[in-house]
Amino acid sequence: MNSLKPQTIQSAPDASKPYLQEIQKGYGFIPNLMATFANSPAVLEGYLALDHAWGKGTLTAQERQLILLTVSVENSCGYCTAAHSTVLKGMMKVDPAIVHAIRSKVSIGDAKKDALVAVVRELVSERGHISEVTQKKFFDQGYTPVQLMEVLVGLALKTISNYLDHLNPVEIDAGFKPEA
Repeated sequence: MNSLKPQTIQSAPDASKPYLQEIQKGYGFIPNLMATFANSPAVLEGYLALDHAWGKGTLTAQERQLILLTVSVENSCGYCTAAHSTVLKGMMKVDPAIVHAIRSKVSIGDAKKDALVAVVRELVSERGHISEVTQKKFFDQGYTPVQLMEVLVGLALKTISNYLDHLNPVEIDAGFKPEA
């Protein structure tokens, strides 16, 4: 049952309005997930602040999107899977085969990307635990302990958004529907 409706700049609580205006400027539209977060200025502000801080880390923008897609697939979140598939394929021009591999839970065929995705999958499925083998493969591909810690921020972001979509399904935006 959807009890939270996506908000507009006009209907949102006053404290959410500046964030929605920035989202509108940045994306050219307000994704339904962000519009739903706007019901709680604290949730919207916290989510955006965490995402902003994560962007200052050492993982590339593409690696961050691969993490977000992988978590969304593991958590069976249709909205976020469609959104991050769209960003990877459309905005980042990532080979569609990579997106398909993550969504199908098969090897990407690139050792570094596979090591990153494996760490993320295992962290999600094992609730924060990973085997020594998975961790070693991650580090053998040049990732650092700091980057392993930064992966957790992506898990936190997607836990918030994936779980909101589970509790209060969000309509997939028109621009993301081809990836639904």
